[in-house]
Amino acid sequence: MSTEKIKTFLSRRAAWLTLIVIVLAGLMMVAIPVWLIMPFKPQTTRGLEISYLLKRWSPLVTVIALVSALFLVWRLWGGARRWWRKAILVVLLLPLFASTWFARQNHFEWMFNPLARATYAKADEAGFVNDSDMVMTVKNNGEAVAYPVRLMAYHHVVQDVVGGTPITVTY
Repeated sequence: MSTEKIKTFLSRRAAWLTLIVIVLAGLMMVAIPVWLIMPFKPQTTRGLEISYLLKRWSPLVTVIALVSALFLVWRLWGGARRWWRKAILVVLLLPLFASTWFARQNHFEWMFNPLARATYAKADEAGFVNDSDMVMTVKNNGEAVAYPVRLMAYHHVVQDVVGGTPITVTY
């Protein structure tokens, strides 16, 4: 092989590798926050900090990743003589388009949406609550209610009426 062909081969290989790294980075910008703030899983302060940092930067980073990937695909397209190589280039772009769109969505809201038309049980009927369960309590106008934290961990928001006053309880 001539020196020029070797340089071209290495350049193309580096472009393919860079494209794969860009796609993975774009995906990780939206996947990590979803994974760290998963319902029914313990959440740490550090995990929340990382999630919100990535959520804040993901719209910009995914656009930069998408533009960079489009440029690399454009550069690699002409040299991809076989149809399956071009297909791989297109397939690599699809998850990056998806993560660029997803970075602009509030997926935390999707995961933790308020419970619609919640029903409640009286304390003596609530056999699903253990004595050791942590609860959030509200007392208003002589009426008291308790919301088990274990059950609120998914929705994080409950709308209720306590003592004739509409309230919103959040965890």
